[in-house]
Amino acid sequence: MIGYLGQRLLQAVGVMIGVTIVTFLLVFLLPADPARMIAGRSATAATVASIRSELGLDRPLPVQYFSYLKNLVQGDMGRSYAQKADVARLIKSRFLPTLQLAMAGILFELLIGLPTGILAALRRGTRIDQAVMTLAFVGVSAPQFVVGLLLIYFLAYLLPVFPLGGYGTPLHLVLPAVTVGLAGGGWYARVTRSAMIDVLRQDYVRTARAKGVLPRRVVAKHVLKNAVLPVVALVGLDIGVFMGGIVIVESVFGWPGIGQMIWQAIQLVDIPVIMGGVIVTALFVVVGNLLADLVYPVLDPRIRYS
Repeated sequence: MIGYLGQRLLQAVGVMIGVTIVTFLLVFLLPADPARMIAGRSATAATVASIRSELGLDRPLPVQYFSYLKNLVQGDMGRSYAQKADVARLIKSRFLPTLQLAMAGILFELLIGLPTGILAALRRGTRIDQAVMTLAFVGVSAPQFVVGLLLIYFLAYLLPVFPLGGYGTPLHLVLPAVTVGLAGGGWYARVTRSAMIDVLRQDYVRTARAKGVLPRRVVAKHVLKNAVLPVVALVGLDIGVFMGGIVIVESVFGWPGIGQMIWQAIQLVDIPVIMGGVIVTALFVVVGNLLADLVYPVLDPRIRYS
């Protein structure tokens, strides 16, 4: 296990370096000049050149990258061009709202997807199965901004049960989390159903049934433990994706998350904030996948890492 962890950590370092290189190149290929954006349209060429020199944007691209990488290793993500603040501090200020929405969104995905997927698998080929799969398809296909606006209209405007938007109380969290959960729950339902059906066809499940083991015990002891592994992989991916911010949901509900910050930075060509947001997102994707790998042996003792 220790050897496996060491290998994965080395891979993670390689992935993070690759992310910084690709993101750095793509950001500087954008057809926009950060110095011009900061100076304004009416600024003179001399003013723009002065700002570009102050930000170090007049240096060769490789020099800029290695300078950024050196500072990043020391924990310095640079300063925002637009907000004149440390990027690490800006991300830290958005971290808690993003974490709350990510965890609540994953919770609702599991609450929606797991029971419905299990029910569809156990009633395969029936109207219940067809209904669950239809609803799952609708949930996956429905645009999140439409779902969010409908929830706001019915549950915050017509029936003022929840706030219209914003951040601050547990009630503010419910509608954004449900919006995320409805879409993700559809995927979880489909994956759970498929995995359950595959496991139900296995010989050891048939043997357990032939021995007279109660159906509930067969499902709980033999089927779920094996069918839940693909779901764990999805959760690991969602941790990374959600911690990078769910831009559409955050915009609809006015949620002050990392995704909203990255989107604003892209509009302003605020390179340090864009780089910082992408790096944090990639880091959580790597961490989420690593956590999923560590959970596998707990759920299935047959899995061993050498």
